[in-house]
Amino acid sequence: MQMAGDTMVQGTFDDLGTALAEVTFVVVDLETTGGSPADSAITEIGAVKVRGGELLGEFQTLVNPHVPIPAFIQALTGITTAMVARAPRIEAALPAFLEFAQGSVLVAHNAGFDIGFLKAASAAQGLEWPRFTVLDTVHLARALVPRDEARNHKLSTLAALFSSTTTPDHRALHDARATVDVLHALIGRVGSLGVQTLEELSSYTSRVSPAQRRKRWLADGLPSEPGVYLFKDGDGRVLYVGTSINIRARVRTYFTASEQRTRMAEMVRLAASVTPVVCATTLEAEVRELRLIAEHKPRYNRRSKSPERATWVKLTVEAFPRLSIVREVRSDGASYIGPFGSHASAEDAVAAVHEVIPLRQCVQRLSPARRVGACALADMGRCGAPCTGAQSVDEYSAIVHDAVVALSGDSRGVVTALRTKMSSLSDQERFEDAGALRDRLLALVRGMARAQRIAPLAASPEIVAAKPAATGGWEIVCVRHGRLAASTVSPRGADPMPYVRALCDSAEVVLPAPWPSPAATPEETEKILRWLEQPGVRIVDLQGEWTCPVGGAGGARMQLEPQVVARHQVAGFVAAS
Repeated sequence: MQMAGDTMVQGTFDDLGTALAEVTFVVVDLETTGGSPADSAITEIGAVKVRGGELLGEFQTLVNPHVPIPAFIQALTGITTAMVARAPRIEAALPAFLEFAQGSVLVAHNAGFDIGFLKAASAAQGLEWPRFTVLDTVHLARALVPRDEARNHKLSTLAALFSSTTTPDHRALHDARATVDVLHALIGRVGSLGVQTLEELSSYTSRVSPAQRRKRWLADGLPSEPGVYLFKDGDGRVLYVGTSINIRARVRTYFTASEQRTRMAEMVRLAASVTPVVCATTLEAEVRELRLIAEHKPRYNRRSKSPERATWVKLTVEAFPRLSIVREVRSDGASYIGPFGSHASAEDAVAAVHEVIPLRQCVQRLSPARRVGACALADMGRCGAPCTGAQSVDEYSAIVHDAVVALSGDSRGVVTALRTKMSSLSDQERFEDAGALRDRLLALVRGMARAQRIAPLAASPEIVAAKPAATGGWEIVCVRHGRLAASTVSPRGADPMPYVRALCDSAEVVLPAPWPSPAATPEETEKILRWLEQPGVRIVDLQGEWTCPVGGAGGARMQLEPQVVARHQVAGFVAAS
Protein backbone atom coordinates (compact mmCIF):
# COMPACT_ATOMS: atom_id res chain seq x y z
CA MET A 1 0.00 0.00 0.00
CA GLN A 2 1.38 3.38 -0.92
CA MET A 3 1.65 6.01 1.71
CA ALA A 4 1.67 9.78 1.49
CA GLY A 5 4.66 9.44 3.77
CA ASP A 6 5.35 7.81 7.12
CA THR A 7 7.50 10.70 8.26
CA MET A 8 6.20 13.17 10.81
CA VAL A 9 4.97 16.42 9.32
CA GLN A 10 5.25 19.68 11.25
CA GLY A 11 1.85 21.33 11.58
CA THR A 12 1.17 25.01 11.14
CA PHE A 13 0.78 27.45 14.02
CA ASP A 14 -2.96 27.42 13.38
CA ASP A 15 -3.01 23.77 14.44
CA LEU A 16 -1.87 24.76 17.92
CA GLY A 17 -5.11 26.63 18.61
CA THR A 18 -5.64 30.31 19.35
CA ALA A 19 -3.51 31.50 22.26
CA LEU A 20 -5.66 33.13 24.94
CA ALA A 21 -3.37 36.18 24.99
CA GLU A 22 -4.32 36.82 21.35
CA VAL A 23 -8.10 36.47 21.77
CA THR A 24 -10.30 39.55 21.77
CA PHE A 25 -13.03 39.09 24.37
CA VAL A 26 -16.16 41.23 24.54
CA VAL A 27 -17.74 40.76 27.97
CA VAL A 28 -21.41 41.72 27.79
CA ASP A 29 -24.19 42.20 30.30
CA LEU A 30 -27.82 43.17 29.80
CA GLU A 31 -30.57 44.59 31.91
CA THR A 32 -34.12 43.71 30.90
CA THR A 33 -37.76 44.15 31.88
CA GLY A 34 -38.11 40.44 32.76
CA GLY A 35 -36.67 36.98 32.55
CA SER A 36 -37.70 35.79 29.09
CA PRO A 37 -37.20 37.36 25.63
CA ALA A 38 -40.66 36.07 24.71
CA ASP A 39 -42.38 38.63 26.93
CA SER A 40 -39.60 41.02 28.01
CA ALA A 41 -37.28 43.57 26.41
CA ILE A 42 -33.73 44.88 26.81
CA THR A 43 -33.32 48.09 28.80
CA GLU A 44 -29.51 48.41 28.88
CA ILE A 45 -26.46 46.96 27.14
CA GLY A 46 -23.00 47.17 28.66
CA ALA A 47 -19.87 45.61 27.22
CA VAL A 48 -16.11 45.69 27.76
CA LYS A 49 -13.56 44.70 25.09
CA VAL A 50 -10.25 43.24 26.30
CA ARG A 51 -7.30 41.37 24.85
CA GLY A 52 -4.25 40.02 26.67
CA GLY A 53 -5.48 41.60 29.89
CA GLU A 54 -5.61 45.10 28.37
CA LEU A 55 -8.74 47.25 28.01
CA LEU A 56 -9.54 48.00 24.35
CA GLY A 57 -12.87 49.76 24.72
CA GLU A 58 -16.26 49.94 26.38
CA PHE A 59 -19.84 50.11 25.13
CA GLN A 60 -22.86 51.27 27.10
CA THR A 61 -26.34 52.37 26.15
CA LEU A 62 -29.77 52.46 27.69
CA VAL A 63 -32.50 51.02 25.45
CA ASN A 64 -36.09 52.18 25.21
CA PRO A 65 -38.20 49.01 25.54
CA HIS A 66 -41.40 50.94 24.66
CA VAL A 67 -43.13 49.29 27.62
CA PRO A 68 -43.24 50.37 31.26
CA ILE A 69 -40.47 48.90 33.38
CA PRO A 70 -41.95 46.86 36.26
CA ALA A 71 -41.53 48.41 39.71
CA PHE A 72 -39.45 45.53 41.10
CA ILE A 73 -37.06 45.79 38.09
CA GLN A 74 -36.73 49.54 38.68
CA ALA A 75 -35.89 48.83 42.34
CA LEU A 76 -33.39 46.12 41.38
CA THR A 77 -31.51 47.96 38.64
CA GLY A 78 -32.23 51.62 39.34
CA ILE A 79 -33.33 52.02 35.71
CA THR A 80 -36.69 53.78 35.53
CA THR A 81 -39.18 54.22 32.73
CA ALA A 82 -38.35 57.93 32.66
CA MET A 83 -34.62 57.19 32.23
CA VAL A 84 -35.17 55.19 29.03
CA ALA A 85 -37.82 57.45 27.50
CA ARG A 86 -35.30 59.29 25.29
CA ALA A 87 -32.93 56.30 24.85
CA PRO A 88 -32.46 54.65 21.42
CA ARG A 89 -34.69 51.72 20.53
CA ILE A 90 -33.21 48.24 20.16
CA GLU A 91 -33.32 48.65 16.35
CA ALA A 92 -30.50 51.21 16.71
CA ALA A 93 -28.73 49.89 19.82
CA LEU A 94 -28.29 46.30 18.68
CA PRO A 95 -26.48 47.02 15.37
CA ALA A 96 -24.15 49.35 17.24
CA PHE A 97 -23.33 46.63 19.76
CA LEU A 98 -22.79 44.01 17.03
CA GLU A 99 -20.38 46.35 15.29
CA PHE A 100 -18.50 46.84 18.59
CA ALA A 101 -18.34 43.05 19.16
CA GLN A 102 -17.45 42.07 15.60
CA GLY A 103 -14.72 39.44 15.37
CA SER A 104 -14.59 38.83 19.10
CA VAL A 105 -15.44 36.03 21.54
CA LEU A 106 -18.53 36.92 23.56
CA VAL A 107 -18.38 36.36 27.32
CA ALA A 108 -21.23 36.64 29.82
CA HIS A 109 -22.07 35.45 33.29
CA ASN A 110 -24.95 33.04 32.77
CA ALA A 111 -24.51 33.52 29.03
CA GLY A 112 -27.72 31.72 28.09
CA PHE A 113 -29.73 34.65 29.46
CA ASP A 114 -27.86 37.51 27.76
CA ILE A 115 -27.17 35.76 24.46
CA GLY A 116 -30.77 34.53 24.35
CA PHE A 117 -32.07 38.11 24.52
CA LEU A 118 -29.58 39.33 21.90
CA LYS A 119 -30.44 36.50 19.50
CA ALA A 120 -34.16 37.11 19.94
CA ALA A 121 -33.71 40.81 19.24
CA SER A 122 -31.68 40.01 16.11
CA ALA A 123 -34.37 37.64 14.87
CA ALA A 124 -37.09 40.21 15.50
CA GLN A 125 -35.20 42.71 13.32
CA GLY A 126 -34.46 40.20 10.60
CA LEU A 127 -30.72 40.36 11.34
CA GLU A 128 -28.51 37.31 10.93
CA TRP A 129 -26.89 36.50 14.25
CA PRO A 130 -23.09 36.35 13.86
CA ARG A 131 -21.59 32.96 14.71
CA PHE A 132 -19.84 34.16 17.87
CA THR A 133 -17.86 31.80 20.05
CA VAL A 134 -19.49 32.20 23.47
CA LEU A 135 -17.92 31.60 26.88
CA ASP A 136 -19.95 31.38 30.07
CA THR A 137 -18.11 32.40 33.25
CA VAL A 138 -20.71 30.55 35.35
CA HIS A 139 -19.80 27.32 33.54
CA LEU A 140 -16.08 27.91 34.09
CA ALA A 141 -16.57 28.90 37.72
CA ARG A 142 -18.51 25.71 38.47
CA ALA A 143 -15.58 23.70 37.17
CA LEU A 144 -12.86 25.77 38.90
CA VAL A 145 -14.31 27.16 42.12
CA PRO A 146 -15.35 24.50 44.64
CA ARG A 147 -18.18 25.00 47.12
CA ASP A 148 -15.80 25.14 50.07
CA GLU A 149 -14.23 28.24 48.49
CA ALA A 150 -17.43 30.05 47.45
CA ARG A 151 -20.97 29.40 48.70
CA ASN A 152 -22.35 29.89 45.18
CA HIS A 153 -21.29 31.04 41.72
CA LYS A 154 -23.20 34.30 41.51
CA LEU A 155 -21.37 37.23 39.96
CA SER A 156 -21.36 39.18 43.23
CA THR A 157 -19.86 36.22 45.12
CA LEU A 158 -17.13 35.62 42.55
CA ALA A 159 -16.34 39.33 42.23
CA ALA A 160 -15.75 39.47 45.99
CA LEU A 161 -13.72 36.23 45.94
CA PHE A 162 -11.41 37.53 43.21
CA SER A 163 -11.24 41.11 44.60
CA SER A 164 -12.79 42.72 41.53
CA THR A 165 -12.14 46.43 41.14
CA THR A 166 -15.82 46.90 40.28
CA THR A 167 -18.73 45.85 42.49
CA PRO A 168 -21.63 44.45 40.45
CA ASP A 169 -24.84 46.38 41.07
CA HIS A 170 -27.24 45.26 38.28
CA ARG A 171 -26.15 48.01 35.94
CA ALA A 172 -24.94 46.56 32.65
CA LEU A 173 -21.53 48.22 32.30
CA HIS A 174 -20.62 47.77 35.97
CA ASP A 175 -21.56 44.08 35.84
CA ALA A 176 -19.60 43.65 32.61
CA ARG A 177 -16.50 45.19 34.23
CA ALA A 178 -16.85 42.84 37.21
CA THR A 179 -17.23 39.89 34.83
CA VAL A 180 -13.97 40.88 33.13
CA ASP A 181 -12.14 40.57 36.46
CA VAL A 182 -13.79 37.20 37.10
CA LEU A 183 -12.85 36.01 33.59
CA HIS A 184 -9.21 36.98 34.04
CA ALA A 185 -9.07 35.22 37.42
CA LEU A 186 -10.57 32.04 35.97
CA ILE A 187 -8.16 32.12 33.01
CA GLY A 188 -5.32 32.37 35.53
CA ARG A 189 -6.55 29.24 37.24
CA VAL A 190 -6.88 27.16 34.09
CA GLY A 191 -3.50 28.43 32.91
CA SER A 192 -1.87 26.69 35.86
CA LEU A 193 -3.58 23.49 34.66
CA GLY A 194 -2.03 23.75 31.20
CA VAL A 195 -4.93 25.43 29.37
CA GLN A 196 -3.39 27.97 27.00
CA THR A 197 -5.75 28.20 24.01
CA LEU A 198 -9.28 29.35 23.31
CA GLU A 199 -10.22 25.89 22.09
CA GLU A 200 -9.12 24.31 25.35
CA LEU A 201 -10.85 26.99 27.42
CA SER A 202 -14.09 26.58 25.46
CA SER A 203 -14.17 22.85 26.20
CA TYR A 204 -12.86 23.06 29.77
CA THR A 205 -14.72 21.20 32.53
CA SER A 206 -13.61 19.60 35.76
CA ARG A 207 -14.23 16.18 34.21
CA VAL A 208 -10.77 16.40 32.66
CA SER A 209 -8.13 15.71 35.27
CA PRO A 210 -4.95 17.80 35.46
CA ALA A 211 -2.97 14.62 34.71
CA GLN A 212 -4.97 14.12 31.52
CA ARG A 213 -4.42 17.73 30.44
CA ARG A 214 -0.69 17.50 31.09
CA LYS A 215 -0.51 14.76 28.45
CA ARG A 216 -1.20 17.37 25.74
CA TRP A 217 2.44 17.24 24.74
CA LEU A 218 1.73 13.85 23.14
CA ALA A 219 0.11 15.76 20.27
CA ASP A 220 3.14 18.00 19.72
CA GLY A 221 4.67 17.49 16.31
CA LEU A 222 1.89 15.25 15.00
CA PRO A 223 0.92 15.93 11.37
CA SER A 224 -2.29 17.71 10.42
CA GLU A 225 -2.92 15.11 7.74
CA PRO A 226 -5.39 12.24 7.29
CA GLY A 227 -4.27 8.94 8.67
CA VAL A 228 -4.06 6.65 11.66
CA TYR A 229 -2.71 7.28 15.15
CA LEU A 230 -1.56 4.71 17.70
CA PHE A 231 -1.48 5.46 21.43
CA LYS A 232 1.28 3.38 23.06
CA ASP A 233 2.31 2.75 26.65
CA GLY A 234 5.81 3.05 28.07
CA ASP A 235 6.73 -0.43 26.80
CA GLY A 236 5.63 0.34 23.25
CA ARG A 237 2.44 -1.73 23.47
CA VAL A 238 -0.42 -0.33 21.41
CA LEU A 239 -3.27 0.80 23.66
CA TYR A 240 -5.62 2.29 21.09
CA VAL A 241 -5.82 2.81 17.33
CA GLY A 242 -7.90 5.58 15.77
CA THR A 243 -8.28 7.39 12.47
CA SER A 244 -8.94 10.99 11.50
CA ILE A 245 -8.79 13.42 8.60
CA ASN A 246 -6.51 15.53 10.84
CA ILE A 247 -4.35 13.43 13.15
CA ARG A 248 -3.04 16.32 15.25
CA ALA A 249 -6.43 17.93 15.84
CA ARG A 250 -8.04 14.61 16.72
CA VAL A 251 -5.36 13.55 19.18
CA ARG A 252 -5.58 16.91 20.97
CA THR A 253 -9.27 16.26 21.74
CA TYR A 254 -8.29 13.37 24.03
CA PHE A 255 -6.97 15.94 26.51
CA THR A 256 -10.11 18.13 26.59
CA ALA A 257 -13.69 17.82 27.79
CA SER A 258 -14.87 16.88 24.32
CA GLU A 259 -13.56 13.38 25.13
CA GLN A 260 -16.02 11.99 27.68
CA ARG A 261 -15.47 8.23 27.41
CA THR A 262 -14.24 6.88 30.75
CA ARG A 263 -12.08 4.21 29.16
CA MET A 264 -10.33 6.85 27.04
CA ALA A 265 -9.36 8.82 30.15
CA GLU A 266 -7.85 5.63 31.54
CA MET A 267 -6.06 5.00 28.24
CA VAL A 268 -4.58 8.52 28.21
CA ARG A 269 -3.23 8.03 31.73
CA LEU A 270 -1.31 4.98 30.50
CA ALA A 271 -0.17 6.50 27.20
CA ALA A 272 3.47 7.47 26.77
CA SER A 273 3.58 8.22 23.04
CA VAL A 274 1.46 8.59 19.91
CA THR A 275 2.67 7.23 16.57
CA PRO A 276 1.11 8.79 13.44
CA VAL A 277 0.71 6.98 10.13
CA VAL A 278 -0.09 9.49 7.39
CA CYS A 279 -2.27 8.06 4.62
CA ALA A 280 -2.89 9.24 1.09
CA THR A 281 -6.68 8.88 1.32
CA THR A 282 -9.36 8.50 3.96
CA LEU A 283 -10.13 5.00 2.67
CA GLU A 284 -6.52 4.01 3.20
CA ALA A 285 -6.69 5.38 6.74
CA GLU A 286 -9.84 3.37 7.50
CA VAL A 287 -8.29 0.19 6.10
CA ARG A 288 -5.02 0.68 7.96
CA GLU A 289 -6.96 1.19 11.17
CA LEU A 290 -8.69 -2.18 10.69
CA ARG A 291 -5.42 -3.94 9.94
CA LEU A 292 -3.58 -2.39 12.88
CA ILE A 293 -6.39 -3.31 15.28
CA ALA A 294 -6.28 -6.89 13.99
CA GLU A 295 -2.49 -6.96 14.32
CA HIS A 296 -2.10 -5.39 17.76
CA LYS A 297 -5.49 -6.18 19.35
CA PRO A 298 -5.42 -2.98 21.49
CA ARG A 299 -7.19 -3.32 24.82
CA TYR A 300 -9.09 -0.02 24.45
CA ASN A 301 -10.57 -0.63 20.98
CA ARG A 302 -14.08 -2.01 21.33
CA ARG A 303 -14.53 -3.18 17.75
CA SER A 304 -13.69 -6.73 16.81
CA LYS A 305 -10.01 -7.44 17.42
CA SER A 306 -10.18 -10.69 15.42
CA PRO A 307 -11.91 -9.74 12.16
CA GLU A 308 -10.17 -12.65 10.46
CA ARG A 309 -12.37 -15.02 12.49
CA ALA A 310 -15.49 -14.64 10.37
CA THR A 311 -18.47 -17.00 10.51
CA TRP A 312 -19.78 -18.57 7.32
CA VAL A 313 -22.56 -21.00 6.45
CA LYS A 314 -21.41 -23.77 4.16
CA LEU A 315 -23.35 -26.30 2.08
CA THR A 316 -21.05 -29.29 2.35
CA VAL A 317 -19.75 -31.40 -0.52
CA GLU A 318 -20.70 -35.04 0.07
CA ALA A 319 -23.26 -37.58 -1.08
CA PHE A 320 -25.94 -35.99 1.10
CA PRO A 321 -24.85 -32.35 1.70
CA ARG A 322 -25.96 -30.40 4.76
CA LEU A 323 -25.57 -26.88 6.12
CA SER A 324 -22.64 -26.32 8.44
CA ILE A 325 -21.36 -23.26 10.32
CA VAL A 326 -17.62 -22.83 9.72
CA ARG A 327 -14.84 -20.34 10.49
CA GLU A 328 -13.09 -20.34 7.14
CA VAL A 329 -13.75 -20.70 3.43
CA ARG A 330 -11.89 -23.48 1.65
CA SER A 331 -11.35 -24.35 -2.00
CA ASP A 332 -13.53 -27.44 -1.76
CA GLY A 333 -16.29 -26.68 -4.27
CA ALA A 334 -18.85 -25.99 -1.53
CA SER A 335 -21.38 -23.16 -1.55
CA TYR A 336 -20.90 -20.49 1.11
CA ILE A 337 -22.88 -17.50 2.38
CA GLY A 338 -21.74 -14.87 4.81
CA PRO A 339 -19.81 -13.80 6.61
CA PHE A 340 -22.13 -13.36 9.57
CA GLY A 341 -21.66 -11.00 12.46
CA SER A 342 -22.04 -13.76 15.03
CA HIS A 343 -22.51 -17.50 15.43
CA ALA A 344 -26.10 -16.85 16.57
CA SER A 345 -27.01 -15.00 13.36
CA ALA A 346 -25.50 -17.85 11.33
CA GLU A 347 -27.65 -20.31 13.30
CA ASP A 348 -30.73 -18.17 12.52
CA ALA A 349 -29.88 -18.26 8.81
CA VAL A 350 -29.51 -22.05 8.85
CA ALA A 351 -32.83 -22.39 10.69
CA ALA A 352 -34.51 -20.20 8.04
CA VAL A 353 -33.30 -22.45 5.22
CA HIS A 354 -34.46 -25.53 7.08
CA GLU A 355 -37.93 -24.01 7.39
CA VAL A 356 -38.54 -24.28 3.64
CA ILE A 357 -35.86 -26.57 2.17
CA PRO A 358 -35.83 -30.12 3.64
CA LEU A 359 -32.07 -30.55 3.87
CA ARG A 360 -30.95 -33.08 6.43
CA GLN A 361 -29.95 -31.62 9.79
CA CYS A 362 -28.00 -34.52 11.26
CA VAL A 363 -24.24 -33.99 11.53
CA GLN A 364 -22.83 -37.42 10.74
CA ARG A 365 -21.43 -38.21 7.29
CA LEU A 366 -23.89 -40.41 5.37
CA SER A 367 -23.11 -43.00 2.72
CA PRO A 368 -25.57 -44.49 0.20
CA ALA A 369 -24.09 -47.87 1.01
CA ARG A 370 -24.60 -47.62 4.79
CA ARG A 371 -27.96 -47.08 6.41
CA VAL A 372 -28.71 -45.81 9.92
CA GLY A 373 -31.87 -45.28 11.91
CA ALA A 374 -34.23 -42.40 11.19
CA CYS A 375 -34.21 -39.29 13.40
CA ALA A 376 -37.19 -37.42 14.85
CA LEU A 377 -37.23 -34.93 11.93
CA ALA A 378 -37.74 -37.82 9.49
CA ASP A 379 -40.61 -39.12 11.61
CA MET A 380 -42.12 -35.59 11.49
CA GLY A 381 -41.83 -35.45 7.69
CA ARG A 382 -39.30 -32.60 7.75
CA CYS A 383 -36.53 -34.70 6.20
CA GLY A 384 -36.60 -37.27 3.39
CA ALA A 385 -34.53 -39.66 5.53
CA PRO A 386 -31.58 -40.39 3.20
CA CYS A 387 -30.01 -42.00 6.27
CA THR A 388 -32.45 -44.94 5.99
CA GLY A 389 -32.28 -45.21 2.22
CA ALA A 390 -35.77 -43.74 1.85
CA GLN A 391 -34.28 -40.98 -0.29
CA SER A 392 -31.77 -41.66 -3.05
CA VAL A 393 -28.75 -39.54 -3.94
CA ASP A 394 -30.52 -38.29 -7.08
CA GLU A 395 -33.70 -37.43 -5.20
CA TYR A 396 -31.73 -35.58 -2.54
CA SER A 397 -29.70 -33.79 -5.24
CA ALA A 398 -32.85 -31.99 -6.43
CA ILE A 399 -33.25 -30.52 -2.92
CA VAL A 400 -29.57 -29.57 -2.83
CA HIS A 401 -29.97 -27.84 -6.20
CA ASP A 402 -32.76 -25.64 -4.76
CA ALA A 403 -30.50 -24.75 -1.86
CA VAL A 404 -27.54 -23.89 -4.12
CA VAL A 405 -29.73 -21.65 -6.29
CA ALA A 406 -31.09 -19.83 -3.26
CA LEU A 407 -27.71 -19.38 -1.54
CA SER A 408 -25.62 -18.48 -4.57
CA GLY A 409 -27.93 -16.53 -6.80
CA ASP A 410 -31.71 -16.32 -7.04
CA SER A 411 -33.06 -16.08 -3.50
CA ARG A 412 -36.61 -15.16 -4.53
CA GLY A 413 -37.98 -18.70 -4.12
CA VAL A 414 -36.81 -19.22 -0.55
CA VAL A 415 -37.73 -15.65 0.46
CA THR A 416 -41.25 -16.03 -0.98
CA ALA A 417 -41.71 -19.37 0.78
CA LEU A 418 -40.62 -17.91 4.11
CA ARG A 419 -42.87 -14.88 3.68
CA THR A 420 -45.81 -17.19 2.94
CA LYS A 421 -45.08 -19.12 6.12
CA MET A 422 -44.88 -15.88 8.08
CA SER A 423 -48.27 -14.80 6.74
CA SER A 424 -49.74 -18.16 7.71
CA LEU A 425 -48.43 -17.78 11.26
CA SER A 426 -49.87 -14.26 11.45
CA ASP A 427 -53.27 -15.49 10.20
CA GLN A 428 -53.19 -17.99 13.07
CA GLU A 429 -52.41 -15.07 15.41
CA ARG A 430 -49.06 -16.65 16.23
CA PHE A 431 -47.42 -13.25 16.05
CA GLU A 432 -44.38 -14.08 18.17
CA ASP A 433 -43.59 -17.08 15.97
CA ALA A 434 -44.07 -14.95 12.85
CA GLY A 435 -41.74 -12.29 14.26
CA ALA A 436 -39.09 -14.86 15.14
CA LEU A 437 -39.29 -16.30 11.61
CA ARG A 438 -38.89 -12.81 10.17
CA ASP A 439 -35.73 -12.32 12.24
CA ARG A 440 -34.37 -15.62 10.94
CA LEU A 441 -35.25 -14.62 7.39
CA LEU A 442 -33.41 -11.32 7.83
CA ALA A 443 -30.32 -13.14 9.12
CA LEU A 444 -30.45 -15.34 6.03
CA VAL A 445 -30.84 -12.55 3.48
CA ARG A 446 -28.12 -10.53 5.22
CA GLY A 447 -25.71 -13.42 4.84
CA MET A 448 -26.69 -14.07 1.24
CA ALA A 449 -26.58 -10.40 0.29
CA ARG A 450 -23.18 -9.92 1.88
CA ALA A 451 -21.74 -12.91 0.02
CA GLN A 452 -23.25 -11.69 -3.26
CA ARG A 453 -21.73 -8.22 -2.70
CA ILE A 454 -18.28 -9.44 -1.71
CA ALA A 455 -17.85 -12.33 -4.16
CA PRO A 456 -17.46 -10.25 -7.38
CA LEU A 457 -14.84 -8.04 -5.72
CA ALA A 458 -13.03 -11.09 -4.35
CA ALA A 459 -12.93 -12.63 -7.83
CA SER A 460 -11.64 -9.49 -9.59
CA PRO A 461 -7.83 -9.44 -10.03
CA GLU A 462 -7.83 -5.64 -10.13
CA ILE A 463 -10.21 -2.69 -9.88
CA VAL A 464 -8.90 0.86 -10.20
CA ALA A 465 -11.31 3.63 -9.21
CA ALA A 466 -11.15 7.35 -8.57
CA LYS A 467 -13.28 10.06 -7.02
CA PRO A 468 -12.83 13.83 -6.82
CA ALA A 469 -10.67 14.85 -3.86
CA ALA A 470 -11.94 17.52 -1.47
CA THR A 471 -8.90 19.70 -2.23
CA GLY A 472 -9.04 19.14 -6.00
CA GLY A 473 -7.48 16.40 -8.06
CA TRP A 474 -8.47 12.77 -7.61
CA GLU A 475 -8.34 10.12 -4.91
CA ILE A 476 -7.26 6.93 -6.68
CA VAL A 477 -7.43 3.41 -5.25
CA CYS A 478 -6.28 0.03 -6.53
CA VAL A 479 -8.20 -3.00 -5.22
CA ARG A 480 -7.06 -6.57 -5.86
CA HIS A 481 -9.25 -9.54 -4.94
CA GLY A 482 -11.18 -7.40 -2.46
CA ARG A 483 -8.06 -6.04 -0.73
CA LEU A 484 -6.84 -2.44 -0.88
CA ALA A 485 -3.50 -2.74 -2.63
CA ALA A 486 -2.62 0.96 -3.00
CA SER A 487 -4.01 4.48 -2.93
CA THR A 488 -2.78 7.93 -3.90
CA VAL A 489 -3.97 11.43 -4.76
CA SER A 490 -3.31 13.24 -8.03
CA PRO A 491 -2.87 17.03 -7.65
CA ARG A 492 -5.41 19.57 -8.84
CA GLY A 493 -5.04 20.23 -12.56
CA ALA A 494 -2.67 17.31 -13.17
CA ASP A 495 -3.36 14.49 -15.61
CA PRO A 496 -4.37 11.61 -13.29
CA MET A 497 -3.40 8.78 -15.67
CA PRO A 498 0.36 8.83 -14.90
CA TYR A 499 -0.58 8.55 -11.23
CA VAL A 500 -2.87 5.63 -12.03
CA ARG A 501 -0.08 3.80 -13.87
CA ALA A 502 2.46 4.46 -11.12
CA LEU A 503 -0.04 3.30 -8.51
CA CYS A 504 -0.73 0.00 -10.26
CA ASP A 505 2.96 -0.63 -10.92
CA SER A 506 3.85 -0.26 -7.24
CA ALA A 507 0.72 -1.73 -5.68
CA GLU A 508 0.82 -4.75 -3.40
CA VAL A 509 0.77 -8.15 -5.11
CA VAL A 510 -2.38 -9.91 -3.88
CA LEU A 511 -3.15 -13.58 -4.37
CA PRO A 512 -6.79 -14.70 -4.45
CA ALA A 513 -8.33 -16.37 -1.43
CA PRO A 514 -10.72 -19.35 -1.71
CA TRP A 515 -13.85 -18.02 -3.38
CA PRO A 516 -16.13 -16.31 -2.27
CA SER A 517 -13.86 -15.09 0.51
CA PRO A 518 -11.86 -11.93 -0.28
CA ALA A 519 -8.10 -11.67 0.15
CA ALA A 520 -8.78 -9.29 3.04
CA THR A 521 -11.05 -9.38 6.04
CA PRO A 522 -14.72 -9.06 5.06
CA GLU A 523 -14.85 -5.83 7.08
CA GLU A 524 -12.11 -4.31 4.90
CA THR A 525 -13.85 -5.38 1.70
CA GLU A 526 -17.13 -3.89 2.97
CA LYS A 527 -15.38 -0.55 3.54
CA ILE A 528 -13.99 -0.69 0.03
CA LEU A 529 -17.44 -1.48 -1.37
CA ARG A 530 -18.98 1.48 0.45
CA TRP A 531 -16.25 3.72 -0.94
CA LEU A 532 -16.79 2.40 -4.49
CA GLU A 533 -20.55 2.94 -4.22
CA GLN A 534 -20.24 6.62 -3.29
CA PRO A 535 -21.62 9.22 -5.71
CA GLY A 536 -18.91 10.54 -8.02
CA VAL A 537 -16.69 7.44 -7.95
CA ARG A 538 -15.52 6.40 -11.42
CA ILE A 539 -14.19 2.99 -12.43
CA VAL A 540 -10.91 3.59 -14.26
CA ASP A 541 -10.07 -0.05 -14.98
CA LEU A 542 -11.76 -3.36 -14.19
CA GLN A 543 -10.21 -6.78 -14.55
CA GLY A 544 -13.01 -9.19 -13.78
CA GLU A 545 -16.76 -8.73 -13.32
CA TRP A 546 -18.52 -6.59 -10.77
CA THR A 547 -22.13 -7.70 -10.88
CA CYS A 548 -24.93 -8.84 -8.59
CA PRO A 549 -27.24 -11.75 -9.50
CA VAL A 550 -30.76 -11.13 -10.77
CA GLY A 551 -33.07 -11.99 -7.89
CA GLY A 552 -30.25 -11.56 -5.37
CA ALA A 553 -30.89 -11.09 -1.68
CA GLY A 554 -30.09 -7.37 -1.57
CA GLY A 555 -33.63 -6.29 -2.43
CA ALA A 556 -35.18 -8.54 0.21
CA ARG A 557 -32.73 -7.22 2.78
CA MET A 558 -33.67 -3.60 2.02
CA GLN A 559 -37.35 -4.46 2.52
CA LEU A 560 -36.94 -6.49 5.70
CA GLU A 561 -34.43 -4.46 7.71
CA PRO A 562 -36.67 -1.41 8.32
CA GLN A 563 -39.50 -3.73 9.42
CA VAL A 564 -37.34 -5.61 11.92
CA VAL A 565 -35.76 -2.42 13.26
CA ALA A 566 -39.21 -0.88 13.76
CA ARG A 567 -40.44 -4.03 15.50
CA HIS A 568 -37.53 -4.02 17.92
CA GLN A 569 -37.99 -0.29 18.63
CA VAL A 570 -41.65 -0.83 19.48
CA ALA A 571 -40.74 -3.78 21.70
CA GLY A 572 -38.17 -1.64 23.49
CA PHE A 573 -40.67 1.17 23.98
CA VAL A 574 -43.27 -1.20 25.44
CA ALA A 575 -40.70 -2.74 27.76
CA ALA A 576 -39.65 0.70 28.98
CA SER A 577 -43.22 1.92 29.52
